Amino acid sequence: MPDIDIDFPDRNKVLDIVRHVPAILTDGKKHNTGVYCQEIPVNPLTGFANLDYVTAEERGYFKIDFLNVSAYDGIRNEEHINELLSTEPLWDLMYEKEVCDQLFHVNGYHTLLARLKPTSILELATVLALIRPGKRHLTDQCAQDGFDSIQEEVWSKTDEGYSFKKSHAIGYAHVIAMQLNLICERVSYGFS
Repeated sequence: MPDIDIDFPDRNKVLDIVRHVPAILTDGKKHNTGVYCQEIPVNPLTGFANLDYVTAEERGYFKIDFLNVSAYDGIRNEEHINELLSTEPLWDLMYEKEVCDQLFHVNGYHTLLARLKPTSILELATVLALIRPGKRHLTDQCAQDGFDSIQEEVWSKTDEGYSFKKSHAIGYAHVIAMQLNLICERVSYGFS
């Protein structure tokens, strides 16, 4: 089954108008983001799915993760997103703590960003992979030999620790670049 995540500035606004059933984890607790937009057995006491998401997937149900992503705060419309995405980011700003701490997924990692100095979407995606436990061991090699030296291994699937899929990392890198450009736009126009 594909893993589908949909990002929203406020997921509750969408969930208020979309018929859905909250997913549950294997321990029976509510899944933070997963929902079913299809008929699925429901626990009448909780209103959540009666099957954990692993069992539900095995039985052919399709979970979608509706994610709150504050990076979209301030986005006016699709044209604005396209404009921000088509602008080359001022990558050096991302290495500054004050800016980095405002960015989606990399907040708190300004030291690593300053050390590795990504200057492209693929390099930023690689940094996102490196901050996951399953690929953290490649950080020194990347710093010493460059991003190209780890490209094959950083995206290989292993059973050792949590790691990022390349497609997710690249998607998130685009969001970070868009958000960095949005921060620059706000500064340019005097918004806070």
